[in-house]
Amino acid sequence: VQLQASGGGLVQPGGSLTLSCAASGFRVDDYNIGWFRQAPGKEREGVSCINNSDDSTYYTASVQGRFTISRDNAKNTVHLQMSSLRPEDTAVYYCASDMICLPGLKIMGNHADYWGTGTQVTVSS
Repeated sequence: VQLQASGGGLVQPGGSLTLSCAASGFRVDDYNIGWFRQAPGKEREGVSCINNSDDSTYYTASVQGRFTISRDNAKNTVHLQMSSLRPEDTAVYYCASDMICLPGLKIMGNHADYWGTGTQVTVSS
């Protein structure tokens, strides 16, 4: 099982980026898939996840309305579209699978069974 994140970079405040997480060894619709981030000196934070049973999505409050998670089953990839980026979005972003993802209860677990590589997102002018 492997998860490979890509798409990070340097962007100005207000800009956009799309992160991708390519999976191998399993199907992305077999498990809940999500994105976490960790900024220097801060704890890891669950950003967004998609539930594999009903495709419902969860977003942490600070990214609600700005980020969109989606799953491309044909390409076995999950994307995180990020817009209106802010300096506080700067972090290493990780994709992961098989975490608790209960959007109806606004719950995203902090533990995941599989973790991908990280990709750096820097929002700065």
